[in-house]
Amino acid sequence: MTKEAIRHLTACDEILGALIQQVGPCRLECKARTPFQALVRAIVYQQLNGTAAAAILGRLKALFPGRRLPSPERLLRMPEARLRAAGLSRAKTAALKDLAAKAVAGIVPTTRVIRSMSNAEIVERLTTVRGIGPWTVEMLLIFTLGRPDVLPATDYGVRKGFALTYGWKDLPKPKELLAFGERWQPHRTTAAWYFWRALELPQHSKVKA
Repeated sequence: MTKEAIRHLTACDEILGALIQQVGPCRLECKARTPFQALVRAIVYQQLNGTAAAAILGRLKALFPGRRLPSPERLLRMPEARLRAAGLSRAKTAALKDLAAKAVAGIVPTTRVIRSMSNAEIVERLTTVRGIGPWTVEMLLIFTLGRPDVLPATDYGVRKGFALTYGWKDLPKPKELLAFGERWQPHRTTAAWYFWRALELPQHSKVKA
């Protein structure tokens, strides 16, 4: 799939092709997690640096047997006071409880069910969970489900990488990026990954229009 994506993106967009050549092979990796597990992690990590979030996630796991992420049922039964004591804010505790309740109710789909759902259906379903917005679901689509045609147009890194690559003075508006990116379908996930990598290139070697 990655080789096919590279061929398509290079053929349809000369500037993106040059960026791909500079960065090298796509190293996008997916983590094997259930949708529920991925969203638990997403909620814990929101608005925190990686070190602080990892510490809180570790304390959350320590509340449950085996020191693993809990099942929705176990998370529902855990008293809010103990979740707060692990370092979770009141808002994140409420979000995790809502996530667990919606998982038990079947609103948050299982791994088996989600495989048959479209990207749009997944976004619509999961954004009903407290504290989960479209960007969080897009990250799940990319890094958990490995969906090949996701363009997170509100993501700062993608927008900044695009602006650097094409020599735009201003960041593209999400609608502008989505319109421009129609040419990259059905491999917009790979395009997004390369725009993230564009931020890591030395400034003098940025690809420009």
